[in-house]
Amino acid sequence: MPHVVVIDPIHPDGIKRLLDAPGITLDYPGNPAGPDLASRLREAEALIVRGTVVDSALLAMAPKLRMVCRHGVGYDLVDVPAMTRAGVTVMITPEANAASVAEHALMLMLAVARQVLPVDAGVRRGEWRVQGQSRTFELGGRSVLVMGFGRIGTRVARLCAAFGMRVMVHDPYMPAGTIRGAGYEAVKDRDAGLAAADIVTLHLPASEATRGMVDAAFLAAMKPGAVLVNTARGTLVDEAALEAALCSGQLGGAGLDVLRVEPMAEPVPLLGVENLVVTPHVAASTAEGLQRMAWDAAGNVLDFLAGNPDPDAVVNRELLARA
Repeated sequence: MPHVVVIDPIHPDGIKRLLDAPGITLDYPGNPAGPDLASRLREAEALIVRGTVVDSALLAMAPKLRMVCRHGVGYDLVDVPAMTRAGVTVMITPEANAASVAEHALMLMLAVARQVLPVDAGVRRGEWRVQGQSRTFELGGRSVLVMGFGRIGTRVARLCAAFGMRVMVHDPYMPAGTIRGAGYEAVKDRDAGLAAADIVTLHLPASEATRGMVDAAFLAAMKPGAVLVNTARGTLVDEAALEAALCSGQLGGAGLDVLRVEPMAEPVPLLGVENLVVTPHVAASTAEGLQRMAWDAAGNVLDFLAGNPDPDAVVNRELLARA
């Protein structure tokens, strides 16, 4: 009988879906099968994780492991090559948090555009009126460059269009006709898009090609006074370069849901910049998003154990070809 281990706490609906499934045994937070991780993993064939690192060291504790599902979309904490060499299928919940993250990206745009944090702080100091000319601006009529036209990027583009924005999309892996067919401008020249956009929003996975891509040259190519939004991965951004661009006025503001090092062990210098809004990687963590991620993660486990994994949820698809 396959043994499933849920290492990190997930929404109760996901646990219930697994408990209600016949033919498996389950170890989950609140009902652990052992006193330590090694004993819990000894019989595991399937694993669900949120913030746990899945690497060769963990794999050594789980000799029977056949699949691991990441509760979410990003899989930075999973050593995919190591899993692939060991024949362990890696899965994600690709659709579950897309709406939540897209809405969060719009929230960050609005928070920066309307100077929500400093205005709120002023009210709390008793300053009801803003002195002088307002530095806030409307999203309507502004240009946005959506970098990455996947499940989240497509939703962000749709929300921006609803606000009356000019929507440009840069995604070298997406046919220009697909982007234009969706009603948006396809931008092949990244730097030309950066120069034209009032807001640049990142919706790209972390990879060798994207890590550190938002560097001094990238920021210098952006339109002076523009806004950067990142709800993807903190490793995409050179934080020192971003701090310099914000302090110099090259950028008018930034909204971040992610930092380069997470969890944040100590405040980073970037946090001292005023024209910045930062949230602690919570874009996906709405009540609905958490429920869907847990439900879909449980479904991925059950589908895999039944021999019918959803290819769209599999990261290392070469294992499907081997099977």
